[in-house]
Amino acid sequence: MARLFGTDGVRGLANREVTADLALRLGTAAARVLVARGDFSDRRPQAIVGRDPRISGQFLAAATIAGLSSAGVDVEDLGVLPTPAVAHLTGADGADLAVMISASHNPMADNGIKFFARGGRKLDDAIEDEIERQLDVVAEMPIGADVGRITLDRGLGGNRYVQHLLSTIAGDLSGLRIAIDCANGAASEVGPEVLRAAGADVVVINASPDGRNINEKCGSTHPEQLQAVTVASEADLGVALDGDADRCLAVDHTGALVDGDQIMGILAIAMNEAEQLAQRTLVVTVMSNLGLQLAMAEAGITTVQTKVGDRYVLEGMTAGGFSLGGEQSGHLIMAEHSTTGDGLLTALHIGARVAGTGRTLTDLAAQIPRLPQVLVNVPGVDKARVGTDPAVAEAVAAAEVRLGETGRVLLRPSGTEPLVRVMVEAPEQDQAEAEAHSLRDVVRDRLAL
Repeated sequence: MARLFGTDGVRGLANREVTADLALRLGTAAARVLVARGDFSDRRPQAIVGRDPRISGQFLAAATIAGLSSAGVDVEDLGVLPTPAVAHLTGADGADLAVMISASHNPMADNGIKFFARGGRKLDDAIEDEIERQLDVVAEMPIGADVGRITLDRGLGGNRYVQHLLSTIAGDLSGLRIAIDCANGAASEVGPEVLRAAGADVVVINASPDGRNINEKCGSTHPEQLQAVTVASEADLGVALDGDADRCLAVDHTGALVDGDQIMGILAIAMNEAEQLAQRTLVVTVMSNLGLQLAMAEAGITTVQTKVGDRYVLEGMTAGGFSLGGEQSGHLIMAEHSTTGDGLLTALHIGARVAGTGRTLTDLAAQIPRLPQVLVNVPGVDKARVGTDPAVAEAVAAAEVRLGETGRVLLRPSGTEPLVRVMVEAPEQDQAEAEAHSLRDVVRDRLAL
């Protein structure tokens, strides 16, 4: 049987794969595992629950809260807040457990359930596996006064999160005009609020969530609208969030996209100059562009690679005692300020770097050149066989011979979607596209369901 938890919690089509019944049982199972691992002889466990604004989040949050409280956990319902806000408040409030109901950048019809342990860190695989084992266990439940209480946050958590973000930058963003695309998601209120509070003149788009328009042709997965608005409004830069605001991509004043690799490079150089980059090391994933690694080497910064997924980036950072890491997709973790990817934190620090240096984002991004890179998604295939099919392996080996030392190939199953990702880097765009499309065809033919 396939593992229920993926690289970012439990995710799937809402009300078909991710159902109210599953949310209820996950809440109850998580509470049972939590109580078994702690000493709660003199108090009830405490949990907080947040969600993004997609409509299915309402019933999934209600079911999760019901599961937790029925198992004896006191729950604070935070309502709509970004994932990194929930992670931050878990640590700040001393909660024993937190739950975020979100499918991040996925389409509106999807949803997901992910857990945070004390301190705001994602659960270890072993704890997720134990929760999964407990899903169908019938156990005695508390009754009477021993059941959990449910309280509503009423916006205070969001205010405290904004103040936390503001405390992470030394100066302000006065004099900057910043366009922000909130993806009609969880940061539609706190996103513009924090940039304005930092002193920026803010141009806001896609900040009117109706439960159905989250990530719809907007946000970090569709930055075209932000690119146009940034130029039209004569903004110094633009920032694009995703549905739960745990990632951020940027746009310079010309409308050119600045991806997660370039943002990481910009911030790594800034932190290194300020002697705040632990061990002069940046943690990246195998998907990061080779150009980033070359630029970091030139700046005297070491790069360490991990598997794709911000949980693996965080594990690499924790194991090595490093302070900055992230993904090309825009997940950046600044360990001094956050335990997970935080799009608003990233946006603030990009703005602070532009304001502090007086340089344009165009100039700063030019320090991080990009080799031509092509990423092709191949849906409708058995992603579990991507590393075992001999014909696929032979095609990859042949492509690597043709590319030599000037390029690379990476095939990997998506951790959140039913598809295989084919990535090729090469000295020339045409060569990268040709190799990627050739491999796509092999994967599609050999691994077809």
